[in-house]
Amino acid sequence: MFDRRLVTSFDWILLLTVLALAGIGIVNLYSATASWPEVSTPLYLKQAIWLCGGLLISLSLCLFDYRHLQYFSVHFYVLSVCLLIFVEAMGRTSMGATRWIHLGFFNLQPSEVIKIAIILLLAKILAQTATPLGFGLFELWKPALWILVPVVLILKQPDLGTATIVVFIAGTMLLFAGLRKGAVISLGILGVLASVGGWFGLHDYQRARIRTFLNPEADPLGTGYHIIQSKIAVGSGGFFGKGFIQGSQSQLSFLPERHTDFAFSVFAEEWGFIGSVSLLVLYLFLVVWGLYIARRANDRFGLFLAVGVTAMNFWHIVVNLGMVIGLLPVVGVPLPLFSYGGTSMVTTMIGIGLLMNVSMRRFMF
Repeated sequence: MFDRRLVTSFDWILLLTVLALAGIGIVNLYSATASWPEVSTPLYLKQAIWLCGGLLISLSLCLFDYRHLQYFSVHFYVLSVCLLIFVEAMGRTSMGATRWIHLGFFNLQPSEVIKIAIILLLAKILAQTATPLGFGLFELWKPALWILVPVVLILKQPDLGTATIVVFIAGTMLLFAGLRKGAVISLGILGVLASVGGWFGLHDYQRARIRTFLNPEADPLGTGYHIIQSKIAVGSGGFFGKGFIQGSQSQLSFLPERHTDFAFSVFAEEWGFIGSVSLLVLYLFLVVWGLYIARRANDRFGLFLAVGVTAMNFWHIVVNLGMVIGLLPVVGVPLPLFSYGGTSMVTTMIGIGLLMNVSMRRFMF
């Protein structure tokens, strides 16, 4: 028999917050591409279509009890890794990176899909492992192996930003599950050693991005151009902004990648400090509400599922905003619900669907 509490407990607050962010993002995308030549389907309309598709998937996910997903988590993970291997062998290459599978009407980016797969799998492992004292270093080998395989495949694309986000998501979930002091110290040391050793494994352009992060003015017309123009756009917005479709950096095409990774720079220039803070408050609310859903989840799988999705949103927001204002290196991470991208939008909406699913079943036992 259908439980009416599923309808009365539907998380309208989360849905309206997401629609508000996505709606602002589509309006911002309209402005960012206003000066571009007319094409058959403008990017803002494509983004609206991806949002509708993602919303449909989110609501469809709510029809199924999220607890059943743990039985398919390994299958989904294996499928996602197979897609990453397929990308390596026959993926579409653009701007020196091989990250997409061309499906005719849609370019699928499996490195986005693997985030959901990692969250589901880790949620299952952590939910089934009772560790009152927290995980020790040697008890982490199994989760580490599941994480390492896709991270290596993503680094080979190469996509340092997405690989970093995957590690951050997994690290947050493990930290939330509990780590012993010795494990935290050991992982910290390993992280430092990996960072030092990883420098020699980076591509030349990735090293250039890090040097640019430390000193953007060293090559203002080359590697430093993106971040310098982005900071000018954010700063020139002032307190109230220049107005809708009035940003000089974006409308005169000084700001590259303004429809994807640097979409926030367009918004900050046109809506200023007031608009930027309002947008950040919405994102902060999205993260806090995700943690609120995790706290109210009635089982460990739901708890870790909500923590994983919230961590995914949180790290995307932090890394994207950090790089557009020069606090972090430019690593090509989109702003959730805001930057243009079909796979990113659908992946984010799948995560939102999982959050709504956990929220509306908090009373079930």
